[in-house]
Amino acid sequence: MSDDSARTGQCHCGTVRFKVLLMDDLDKVKRCNCSYCRMRGAVTATAKMGDIKFLQGEDMLASYRFNTCIAQHFFCSRCGIYTHHQRRSNPQLFGVNVACLDGVSPFDFTEVPVIDGAHHASDTGKPARLAGTIRFFPSTD
Repeated sequence: MSDDSARTGQCHCGTVRFKVLLMDDLDKVKRCNCSYCRMRGAVTATAKMGDIKFLQGEDMLASYRFNTCIAQHFFCSRCGIYTHHQRRSNPQLFGVNVACLDGVSPFDFTEVPVIDGAHHASDTGKPARLAGTIRFFPSTD
């Protein structure tokens, strides 16, 4: 991992700190509408399995799996903030919560595509599809 292009991040309480090299930096963020992600509401960016390094607190991560138990969602066991997850569509990739990245907010993105995880390609046998797009219009006041 190149330190020049890596980003740092943490959970809310700072117990879990990490460094990550994103595949497309922040150019291809997305959300998912599966039952879990719909409730969580996080915007994610993608990283390869070996491109996330924990600086501290890896032992404080808890995980949650459901349905097929392929995807694994990680969160800080102290503050509860979701930091990243191992993707069901490709377990060699992580979705990283952009809100955990230093200096980044999910409201930095005017448009965020929403992947149709409610009708996952692995379940339907059809290609992955876009469920829609979330748009953010900042107040001009």
